[in-house]
Order: sequence, then structure tokens, then C-alpha cells
Amino acid sequence: MQDKKRVLSGIRATGRLHLGNYLGAVKGMLELQNNSSYETFYMVADLHTLTTPYNPETLKKNVNEVVLDYLACGLDPEKSTIFIQSAVPAHSELAFLFSTVMTVARMQHLPTFKDKATQYPENVTMALLNYPVLMAADILLYKADSVPVGIDQEPHLEISREVARKMNEKYGLNFPEPVRFETSGAYIPSLLGEGKMSKSIKGSFINLTDDLATIKERLARVPTDSGKGENVPEKGGVAVLFTLIELFLGKEKSKDYEKKYLGEGIRYSDLKDSLAEAIFAELAPIQEKRTKLAQDPKLVEEIIKKGNIQANKVAQETLLQVKKGMGIV
Repeated sequence: MQDKKRVLSGIRATGRLHLGNYLGAVKGMLELQNNSSYETFYMVADLHTLTTPYNPETLKKNVNEVVLDYLACGLDPEKSTIFIQSAVPAHSELAFLFSTVMTVARMQHLPTFKDKATQYPENVTMALLNYPVLMAADILLYKADSVPVGIDQEPHLEISREVARKMNEKYGLNFPEPVRFETSGAYIPSLLGEGKMSKSIKGSFINLTDDLATIKERLARVPTDSGKGENVPEKGGVAVLFTLIELFLGKEKSKDYEKKYLGEGIRYSDLKDSLAEAIFAELAPIQEKRTKLAQDPKLVEEIIKKGNIQANKVAQETLLQVKKGMGIV
């Protein structure tokens, strides 16, 4: 029996992390890591990276970038198991076993699959279709109860719960039904004013490694209006700015700006400068730690190696239980 509840989360290996990753996932990872009631497993999801077009020549570098960002943000290898998804073969094997209880029709109806199929019409692969099944394998291998991910992943988590129920009912297993651990930044909008912040959309994000000048430059491009109106916008660039103000300057400051918007008006140049400085103030210590870690690649390599071993040990135990239940061994 587990004394602690388990947590699993991961971010795709598509390069350095941005504010959306930090606020929507990493902050939740940190909160759970520092709670003694939880045992935390955090991976770099390189297998998930393969589900959409990617560059094989830069994949390994991108995996390392995510690990560096994890460590710089405060993920602690003494408290959390930090590992690479592909270094634990049980993820792929369990995903196949899980695929025996999920239908193609169920996968095709997921809104996330439809969105990706529209985005990459020439790359609608079986891997893309099975993305949620692989995610279920990721989570259930560690029998995780909580998953700190953005709200956009909720449809995938529902698949994980369905898989858990089906496997438990059909094969007498004991998988938990995982729930999303919500953070204050569960959904970070794109700087462009439409959709969420994403590495795949140019101009939509702020990297955790951006300096103050770059942050100011990125915020300067956020579309705005006259700075005054009868109602505070709920969509578009102005709404994005208010969201970020609340997250980095606090609710009171956000309310002050809302009053100004409804009254005498806002000077967006001043607002954006204040916001940029607040964002950079939070990122500066992360960047400083990251620079030091990048200068010690052997340490980072040892952390990954240790995490891979720990993850494999737990994963193999679960995989064996599933194989026994399914009559394979």
C-alpha cells in the first residue's frame, strides 16, 4: 500500500518553457512537491513530442532544456522523481495494453484530436490519435491521484479515468481515477489575444529565459484599444493584460486598472512596463539558477539517470500487475 498519494505530470520536449507552462503546470508541480502528503513524479514528455511534426536533430537538446527549466524553477531531485518518458519503456507498452479497451470512435471525438488534426492535416497519425491513451499510461503507471496540468488537458484526463475504470472492471486492477490539480494560472492566454499561450504559435508567449528588454518587446505587441470603455473586455489583448496583471501584480492592482479603464482611462505603455518588470522580477532568480545548472552538465545528467532508475522501478511493478490481470504472464 502507498502511504502517500502519487502525482504525475510532464511537459512536451519542444524547447524552453514559457509562462504558460510555468503558471499552468510547474507552479502546481512545486506546490505538490513541497507537500509531504504527496510522492511526485515529473517527466519530460519526449514521446508525446513525436505525435506532431518535430526535428529529430534538436529533440535531445530540447529534452535537456526542459530538465534545466524544471530544476531552475525549483523541482528538487531529492523530493521528486525527475525523468525522461522514453527512458521508461513501460509507458509505450502500457499504452498499447490500454488501447485494447478504448475505441477509435472515442478517440476521434476528442476536441483536442480534432484541433490537432486541423492544425496538422498532413500528419494525422495513429500516434496523434493515441495521445490520450499514452497520457493515461503515463499517469496510471504511477497510480497517480493528481495531475497538475492546464485546464485544456481535462478531456485527456477524462480518458485516463475511463481507462482506469475499464481496466479495473475487466481485469480486477486497482487504478485510481486521477483528477486535475488546479493552479491560479490554469489557463494562460496567448499574447496575440486569441487561444492559449503556445510555443507553436509565434508571438504568443514569453519564455522563462527572456530578459527584461525582450519581455517588454513581447508585451508591446499585445493588441490593445483606446484604454477606456464602458465594460472591461473579457476577450482579446486587453483581457490578456488584465489576466497577467492579476497573476504578477495581484488582484488589488488588477482592480485599480479596471477602475481606470472604466473611468479616466489607461496608458498602456505604463501598464505594460510595470507588468514586464513584475514578470522579470519573478523570472530573474530562475534564470540565475538555470545559468549555474547549465555550467554543470554532469550534475544534470546524474539527476536524470537517477530519476530514470526510480521511475522504471515503479513502472515495472505496475506493468507486471497489468500483465498478470490480462493473462499475459
